[in-house]
Amino acid sequence: MSLRLPGKLLQLSSFLWAVQSALPRTHVRSFGIKSLNEAKPSRFNVGPGLPVLESTSTAALRRKANSLPLRSGVIATKKGMTAVFDADTGKRTPCTVLQLDRVEVVSHKTRQKHGYFAVQVGSGWKHPSNMTKSLLGHFSANGLSPKRHVFEFRVKDESGLLPVGESIRANWFQEGQYVDARSNTKGKGFAGVMKRHGFHGQDRSHGVSLTHRSLGSSGPGQGGGSRVYPGKKMAGNMGNTQNTVQNLKILKVDSETGVVVVSGAVSGPKGCTVRIQDAIKKPWPEVAPVVEAATA
Repeated sequence: MSLRLPGKLLQLSSFLWAVQSALPRTHVRSFGIKSLNEAKPSRFNVGPGLPVLESTSTAALRRKANSLPLRSGVIATKKGMTAVFDADTGKRTPCTVLQLDRVEVVSHKTRQKHGYFAVQVGSGWKHPSNMTKSLLGHFSANGLSPKRHVFEFRVKDESGLLPVGESIRANWFQEGQYVDARSNTKGKGFAGVMKRHGFHGQDRSHGVSLTHRSLGSSGPGQGGGSRVYPGKKMAGNMGNTQNTVQNLKILKVDSETGVVVVSGAVSGPKGCTVRIQDAIKKPWPEVAPVVEAATA
């Protein structure tokens, strides 16, 4: 049986409802906990000429507009190091030899579908029996042979998207321009703190026995929570992590053999996979737009 309010209470509730509906509507949070201390502007986010801080995906892409390359990169294999000697100046420049192997555009990532612009590039060849059916379908849908290595290269906008199936050769880069090289460092296995982090070790005397290369105390006592803090430098796997070497100058380009020679050293052993792309801290190379080159 439903409850019924007395007449006076019913009139009072109707009056309160009418007054509440007449008041201006304000936004009420329906989730979370409202902070008791309102956010105060600081000198870092408020001021003349400073942009408004935003947390949307569109604002994030707008902030990255000046740091994203205009063109796609390529996948190369490190062949080793050598040196280039200039007889005129007598200067010897150490360099790294990189080689491209059947680099082709596999697919695209677009802002409307994926939230950003990128070019998916594949290199090498892999036997179909050693690949999953999903990857085989991905390559066959675009009319390409299976690739051993597949990576994405972020680009600024849709003008940097190359046609699917187009081959990228060594002349994609120009002699004298600068590139960034990303690769994995040499893996050195499980290493102690002296080799991994440069600890000097413990004393060779004064009561230290059989722990000359050990870590020592790994955490504070009762005052520090009797625990090991996150990020503590300890023994563990050393190497085999991604490293980026910036501003490498291209010394030589051979389109027939697919060889690109860059100055300096590139992380990783011989035979490792290296991703090279236009350097973000140097002026962009003066090349024809991708759309015009594709339609020509």
